Amino acid sequence: MFRAAALALSQMVSLPMRHVLLKAVGIALAIVVVLGIAMHRLLSWLVSGAAAWAEAGYGVVPPGVWEVLVWVLSIATGLGIIVGAVFLMPAVAAFAGTFFVDEIADHVEREHYPAEPPGRALPVGKGIWEGLKTALVSLAVYLLALPFLLFAGLGLVVMFLATAYLLSREYFLLAAMRFHPPPLAKALRRQYRAPIFMAGLLIAAFVSIPIVNLATPLFATAVMVHMHRRLVGPGS
Repeated sequence: MFRAAALALSQMVSLPMRHVLLKAVGIALAIVVVLGIAMHRLLSWLVSGAAAWAEAGYGVVPPGVWEVLVWVLSIATGLGIIVGAVFLMPAVAAFAGTFFVDEIADHVEREHYPAEPPGRALPVGKGIWEGLKTALVSLAVYLLALPFLLFAGLGLVVMFLATAYLLSREYFLLAAMRFHPPPLAKALRRQYRAPIFMAGLLIAAFVSIPIVNLATPLFATAVMVHMHRRLVGPGS
């Protein structure tokens, strides 16, 4: 587990991995910007429409009050979208990064396992579906843990353990399905659930570091490629 993490960290600074990271973060930023612009326009339209309706229905209120209210709500909407973008960025980066899982795994296999058979790239449709699942899992972890944050330390522990379990499961399956059909990959994940979860704790620690967590797909994929090789082997 620690060996897999050390190998993953050491390779993340290599030129090929940096290229993958830049592509993944670029796609993630583009997605967040497009979503942010769309949400801002939608909410601004709703606020303006609601103000116009209120002004028409309650004409006794001076028109300037509604203009100020629209201005305040527009600023609040913009700030909310910025905060939401920061909140969603790791999940969106996870989604964008899964488009490059096979590329990341190829780099790991060529550098560390050149004498062993390489994995097979996932079909495009399967890769997109798994990427969407991984992003939704990342988002669900944050949303489900939010109520527990009211209990201070308990929320952090719940979020950390949930992140470790869910992301270790998803990324191990992505690594295993390069060599095995999905039912067998899931069976292997259940068989080796304990060491996979332990490796997931390291992924969760990585995810908890702001900014750095944008590289989660690289780190998590590399870790699980190493874990799969050590636990199962490429042809098992």
